[in-house]
Amino acid sequence: MENYGGPEVLQVSDIAEPEIRPAHRRIEVTRSGVNFADLLVREDDYLTGVPLPFIPGNEVVGRSDGERVAALMRGGGYAQVSQAPDLIIFPIPDDIDDDTALALTLQGQSAWHLLHTVLRVQPGETVIVPAAAGGVGSLAVQLAKRAGARVVAMASTPDKRSFASRLGADALVDSTSDTLAADLTEASGGGADAALEMTGGETLRATMDALAPLGRMSVYGGASTMETPVNTRELMSTGKSIQGFWLPLLYEKRGILTEAANDLFAAVRSGEVRVPPVTVYPLTEAARAQEDLRARRSVGKVALDPAT
Repeated sequence: MENYGGPEVLQVSDIAEPEIRPAHRRIEVTRSGVNFADLLVREDDYLTGVPLPFIPGNEVVGRSDGERVAALMRGGGYAQVSQAPDLIIFPIPDDIDDDTALALTLQGQSAWHLLHTVLRVQPGETVIVPAAAGGVGSLAVQLAKRAGARVVAMASTPDKRSFASRLGADALVDSTSDTLAADLTEASGGGADAALEMTGGETLRATMDALAPLGRMSVYGGASTMETPVNTRELMSTGKSIQGFWLPLLYEKRGILTEAANDLFAAVRSGEVRVPPVTVYPLTEAARAQEDLRARRSVGKVALDPAT
């Protein structure tokens, strides 16, 4: 990526392998994750800028020193060979396949920490989960149920809402509804205790309105806009709270990331969490993968195969 812009700025090129930096490991990549943050980086609308030229991609699965690993990173994932800091490389158990491990890396960690580290969801609480058929949302639905919560799932199509229901969601709401706040409030029994939010704009406003007094919201994205005004008087009068979340803020906290990784693997192993089928594109079709993600044509995790 030599410029910011549309999908056309993603160009397949042959370049030299990266020089491995201190406290990093070389990874032969078998799967690269595609995330909404990659689109924001490409459009120069992310939380932080990147130096150009830039190789996108913030998570990979592959082999390092003969070991199967999953890794988080800050760019460099859309490649056959990458590198990641030692702190955020995790061994993959033998009974977890590459696609499952990839889905549990950036998106699994995000869903786990949104629910447990930020919102601290308790049994019996009602939680609103947006984009419930997506990578983070589909895992959040199941992890919230595993924590004993009641889940109100939002999705844009009947098929996606049906998918969320099969994952265990207790109530379903059309995220494109003109009466979204009222729909969410009714589905949550008068007001939710907690909510995830990744759209911004009117959707954030509607989700905020659907929280009960003292309800908590964690914002982890801005699919429509990153700027949404919040009335502080409203926060005081209702006791509602909003906390931002950005996974890289935890990259220096090896212990809590390892705890989440081990718990996610255990949840899959026990059958409490099912990873939806991963949609895999050739590395050479990264632009199409991003276009499909933007258009919400995909369900679950989107990945690239560097071997094709």
